[in-house]
Amino acid sequence: MSITTPQGFVAAGVAAGVKASGALDLALLATEDAVPVSTAATFTTNRAAAAPVVVSRAHLEATGGLAAAVVVNSGNANAATGRQGREDAALMCARAGARLGVAPEAVLVCSTGLIGIPLPIAAVEAAIPALVDARADSADASVAAATAILTTDSGRKEVEVAGTGWSVAGMAKGAGMLAPRMATMLAFLTTDVALDPDVAARVLRHAVDRSFNVMTVDGCTSTNDTVVLMASGRAGPADLDEVTEAVTAACSDLATQMAGDAEGASKVAHVRVRGARSDGDAQRAARRVAESLLVKCSLNGADPYWGRVLSELGASGAELDPDRVSIAYGGIVVCRDGIEVAHDAAAVAAHLAGDLVEIGCDLGLGDGSGMVMTVDLGQGYLDENRTTS
Repeated sequence: MSITTPQGFVAAGVAAGVKASGALDLALLATEDAVPVSTAATFTTNRAAAAPVVVSRAHLEATGGLAAAVVVNSGNANAATGRQGREDAALMCARAGARLGVAPEAVLVCSTGLIGIPLPIAAVEAAIPALVDARADSADASVAAATAILTTDSGRKEVEVAGTGWSVAGMAKGAGMLAPRMATMLAFLTTDVALDPDVAARVLRHAVDRSFNVMTVDGCTSTNDTVVLMASGRAGPADLDEVTEAVTAACSDLATQMAGDAEGASKVAHVRVRGARSDGDAQRAARRVAESLLVKCSLNGADPYWGRVLSELGASGAELDPDRVSIAYGGIVVCRDGIEVAHDAAAVAAHLAGDLVEIGCDLGLGDGSGMVMTVDLGQGYLDENRTTS
């Protein structure tokens, strides 16, 4: 699978020296002919947004949703770096744009890595010509790009979804500090379907709301979160519902890969709430359970301690009558009407021992439903995050 599978895209990845290890750390995704195409993006809701987010937002606004390229560095977030950071992000766009023959505003920029440390812009600037010149639609170029955006990830995260005569492809990074409303993650999607910029924006928002925005590892929303969708139009128009479904499927696949790669995690959990007064209440309740450290510890220990789940439902702010609540693991009800019921304990234990856990909660109050994806809390998370990383 390759980010350049859809017609009209090229990619590249090189080592610029941002990472002390010498690993690949500078990536490019661009249109094959350097012509700007319909591009949509969603960004972090963190008010301490990093310099690349500020610059990319401005560039998309200036072009009316058109871009010819995205340049990405890993190993340094260029966040909490003040005016210099914004100037450095803009310079990355200007240098890549000049090499491609497009205006700086036609280039978006992303960074990921450590916060509060100045970007080694001289090294990045020096590497951009080689990066741009290395662009290709080959599998090797795509692998290099997908590798160059990684930080604490254990490996590349890529996806392809085939349509009828068209396709959607994606690459992403993200393994920790993941929370609803985006996370310490970057994701890039391409399609060769023809989409107007406003339509591309609606498609991406729909997909993000049902994938990355229902994922949480630790409840921490980062400063750099960005998802970009570029549409070359080479395959012509297609059924919009099918395209939306494909983009959503691609985002969901990448989100699942991120959750499965979370630092120290041994399992993924889907917390599903139904029977709420509203979808908003259901989502609020599911998120509270999914982000609970106590619930995460229970998941790590494969312990069906449903009392912790009930407690978090009650603390979520969602309307709740504890005498109407039911809780199940893997579809096996362990609590009904707020009290424990007889159940197959061995079946529950077997379910909790697996890689994917389903926690179902029925509030018994209405038709609202929601889901949040999370992971357990393991020693590896502490080992990774007890120091600067």
